[in-house]
Amino acid sequence: MSRIVPLIAIPLVAVGLFGSGPARADAIDGNWCHADGRNLAIKGPQLTTPGGKQIEGDYDRHGFTYVVPAFEPDAGATITMVLLSETQMRLISPTHPDQIWRRCGKPVS
Repeated sequence: MSRIVPLIAIPLVAVGLFGSGPARADAIDGNWCHADGRNLAIKGPQLTTPGGKQIEGDYDRHGFTYVVPAFEPDAGATITMVLLSETQMRLISPTHPDQIWRRCGKPVS
């Protein structure tokens, strides 16, 4: 007796084996923008701060923590960022109200 495989199983297996493109939607990595014009970039433990400094921080797939470097506003403060969704993250500072940042749009040339 032969076993019939449901058609839905084949596409799911293929997606599992081959993926569906870059899987960045559930990670904090990327370029982030604030409504006031500031931006920052996260790539694993590497961070480009809103002031343009390249530093390392404590990276987690859904969060990031760093100490603000010297000569930037709030130097010495510990900043925590938490991924809220594919397009939003919350930046938590001990000296300011929480801020919502959005993924930056793709650059236009």
